[in-house]
Amino acid sequence: MSWFQRLKDGLQKTSEKISDQLKETFTARKIDDEVLESLEEILIQSDLGLKTSMDLVEKLRKTKLIFPDDKPAHEVVKAFLQEELVKQLEGAEEPLVFAPEEGQLLRVVLLVGVNGSGKTTTAGKLGAKAQAQGLKVGYGACDTFRMAAVEQLQEWAYRIDVPCYTLPQGSDPGAAAHRAVLQAAEDGLDVLFLDTAGRLQNKSHLMSELEKIYRVVGKALPGAPHEVLLVLDGTVGQNALSQVSAFQDVCEVTGLVVTKLDGTAKGGMILPLYTETNLPIKAIGVGEKIKDLDRFDAKAYTAGLLGIE
Repeated sequence: MSWFQRLKDGLQKTSEKISDQLKETFTARKIDDEVLESLEEILIQSDLGLKTSMDLVEKLRKTKLIFPDDKPAHEVVKAFLQEELVKQLEGAEEPLVFAPEEGQLLRVVLLVGVNGSGKTTTAGKLGAKAQAQGLKVGYGACDTFRMAAVEQLQEWAYRIDVPCYTLPQGSDPGAAAHRAVLQAAEDGLDVLFLDTAGRLQNKSHLMSELEKIYRVVGKALPGAPHEVLLVLDGTVGQNALSQVSAFQDVCEVTGLVVTKLDGTAKGGMILPLYTETNLPIKAIGVGEKIKDLDRFDAKAYTAGLLGIE
């Protein structure tokens, strides 16, 4: 199955909701104030955000759409919406780089986020993808207080036969990160994925702990971490925006990974995430399998979101 088909299937809850409501709204093949008001409500309910929704409706108000007799009106509107959404997502696509750049001894990727966002699974999947590119991969378990997280990361390491650096349960997470970086460099790895504990953005001591991890990684290897990925649960919708702000305060987030988009009808949340933070969407996930996490493609995403073939 292609990535587009996986994406389309994963976004089905959102696309079916949008498609059904658009069919009901654009029956008379005309655009008036009542129709535009309904459209705005549809877009807001799909978590595209108030500003994005209002902008799209206003643009449609000023556009003289042509409705061919041989094409359903809602499909014409979908095509218009996709074109406008792709424009708004310009700049959101930025590929993940796993290989060390020229002059880099080792590339370090730090994964952060709140509890249950899917950090460990994302770390595992990204490691498998990096290995598929022929790179020497390793994991560092920095969630030293939750044994289940360490065991889950070790399981990923076992599956693809790569090292997973750990310290005894209860050890300082910063010390675990520091050791993992030094050991990975000594072992000649190309890329190290550091999995951190989930933390609520309103718990200051946990955020201070993350700030320490970020700092000691840079001491272990100047310039690291080279990538800081904030993993966000797609089912929380626009509430993810407050998480971005909190994590940016303690570490330099370089990109976003949005998971669990297959479990929500709020798939439009990627729009405000990008337009309000200007952080690239490095990858999105629509399932549990390795192939269910892949790069973000604005055209494919908007097609899947709107149910366009």
